[in-house]
Amino acid sequence: MPSPHDEIADLREQVRVLRDHAELRELFDRYVCALDTGGPPGRDRERFASLFTEDVTFAFPIGVCTGIEAFTAFQREAGERWARTHHLSAGHRIDLDGDRATLRVQQITTHVHHITDAAPAHFDVGGYAEARAVRTGAGWRLSHVAFHVVWDSGVRLPELTGVQL
Repeated sequence: MPSPHDEIADLREQVRVLRDHAELRELFDRYVCALDTGGPPGRDRERFASLFTEDVTFAFPIGVCTGIEAFTAFQREAGERWARTHHLSAGHRIDLDGDRATLRVQQITTHVHHITDAAPAHFDVGGYAEARAVRTGAGWRLSHVAFHVVWDSGVRLPELTGVQL
């Protein structure tokens, strides 16, 4: 029979794991929200610094970049292509290894075209993100994010016609 001391130690470990899982889910959800909500000019870097390590890497079907500065520019350019976007994430699978974690998260994204004379159109993408995170002195931060397309539908922008999604 375990001693009360052992039971308390066991409970502390379980709480730590649950807290890490909750913090990592929340971190990824804040990242997804950041994709849809541009901040005031010049404030994106601040917002992204609370999500990513300085040397974070990104791999998307439309490009690869490294670092917060590059991602800020990448995100600004991508955001100008659309009137708005809406990212949804679910099914966060998290594997912990001490101060490191890997995540696989299901995503669906709707990209709404800028209004033209034609009927409003959108481009939808479904897939999953694979991410790595590290625990820092300021909390968990994403160090790598890669998005993998499973399906897409709707009207692609002309500059995306040759992109393998």
